[in-house]
Amino acid sequence: MLMNMEQTSLRQILVVGPVDDLTAWSDLLGQLGQITVATSLEEAWGLMSDRRFDLIVTPGAELYNLAHRRIDEHTSTILEALGHSLVVIDDQGQFVWSNRQAERLSAEVREKIADGCREIIDSFATTDQPDNFRFYPRHFTIRVSGDQYFDVAAAPIIEPDRSIHQVTALISDISATRRLQRKVDAIDRAGRELVRLDAQQLSRLDFSERLALMEEKIIRYTRDLMNFSNFGIWILNRRTNQLELLINVDLPPERVTIPLYASMENNGLCGYVAATGRSYICPDVRYDPRYLQGIDDARSSLTVPLRLHDELLGVMNVESIKPDAFSEDDRQFAEIFGRYIAMALNTLDLLVRERVTTTGQMATNVLNEIAGPLNDILTDTATLMEQYIGHDELRRRLQAISENINRVKKAVKQTTAPTDGILGGVTTELQHDEVLTGRRILVADDESAIRQTICQVLRAYGCEVDAAEHGEEAIHKLQQENYDLVLSDIRMPGKNGYEVFAAAKQLHPQCAVLLMTGFGYDPNHSIIRAQREGLAGVLFKPFKVDQLLVDLRRALQTVST
Repeated sequence: MLMNMEQTSLRQILVVGPVDDLTAWSDLLGQLGQITVATSLEEAWGLMSDRRFDLIVTPGAELYNLAHRRIDEHTSTILEALGHSLVVIDDQGQFVWSNRQAERLSAEVREKIADGCREIIDSFATTDQPDNFRFYPRHFTIRVSGDQYFDVAAAPIIEPDRSIHQVTALISDISATRRLQRKVDAIDRAGRELVRLDAQQLSRLDFSERLALMEEKIIRYTRDLMNFSNFGIWILNRRTNQLELLINVDLPPERVTIPLYASMENNGLCGYVAATGRSYICPDVRYDPRYLQGIDDARSSLTVPLRLHDELLGVMNVESIKPDAFSEDDRQFAEIFGRYIAMALNTLDLLVRERVTTTGQMATNVLNEIAGPLNDILTDTATLMEQYIGHDELRRRLQAISENINRVKKAVKQTTAPTDGILGGVTTELQHDEVLTGRRILVADDESAIRQTICQVLRAYGCEVDAAEHGEEAIHKLQQENYDLVLSDIRMPGKNGYEVFAAAKQLHPQCAVLLMTGFGYDPNHSIIRAQREGLAGVLFKPFKVDQLLVDLRRALQTVST
């Protein structure tokens, strides 16, 4: 039975099926209202098209088919509200009936729907099925010009003789869903390309070239896939809680140099996102007190965290001159891509740290060989000390043995570990060098052995060398003197190597700068930032004298040309 539940009493009743079989039903229902009998589905269909019935009675075998065919005004209204199109198509590809939503479909869409439905009707007609076989809807997808996609669910209308000459088709516009899926797939492919930085061409690149390649890919994918034109990436310095600029694409330099910290107040949207770890869409910057001015004429902004697992590495901020330019989809895509950026940055850190594994392998191997015996001695002495309570002299001797064992382990580790100084012979004889002789060079390193050794080497090649024990002293000397080149360690007390680099480029734009760093130490990706701003090169400790001289000559020749 199909019943209209909107009325409390029944007035118009449709009985579908052979009259003889429904006599009892007719006699009973005649007491409730006016009965109309249809002997076939076709007749019932015509009656339902002209009139509205409060109750429809039909044999159970025909209920499914009739339900598909009872498409009255009320049903159409519901489908309109749901945004779906509903049609009935015959075996000639003709639209027998359409709701208002379907009537708005383009001719190209209607033609492709008709073609697909005709194929379904033909497949049903040519298939020999048992009498109790149930026909289920079939789905197919069509694509038309304008990058539009539609999902079609077609169900057969089964006649009393089980023949099929028509289908009902429910059409859903899935263009937006398909485009979103394609964009997600593209972002996923781009992200996997970013985190594969160590798998392909990087094997033949030095660290600086790897950094440049990563930056180029981040910018390209952000522009091409996300369609972001003005954006910046900041890295969180956990020691200072400051956000330090890593990549800037068309954001005004005077704006991105404003100090920002991971704080919910007075540090802009970047500071807020870094403090909370939550993305932030600003639909209109004019009415958001958290917003700090970025690009000229900015109207909206999107900021997302860069996360590696549960750790926040930094933030990405995007700006637009259009109001309300960023949707929830943009936010979700940016978050996904931001995770890939974080993984790419972490991959570069691991590539630097792999040097530790290689160079420190000797210490590891030696310690592994002697660890067992040394630990056995420590265990035995501890046991004896517990047994000889009250024998102070014996306990003191046992304690001395334990301390000696620990000193042995420490000495082995120090002896076999890589040094932080310069490897290779250091000459003291004066050498004439066309590039180095007469050049003024500032060496900044808080480790006196490294600083003195480098100064000794450079003076032997005719350089005029000044030394600084820390970053603040190096910047003070830059303010007082002109130098051809600055060679600075990254990790120093007070001002770090990047700050020395920034001061050198500001005070003496033609001065070349080389940075030095120990294994895997690049706080907040100082090398990436300096590389983008004109860094001449990076030396990873320990390095040989020949390597130092080659890099110095290259940096000085680049500045001279």
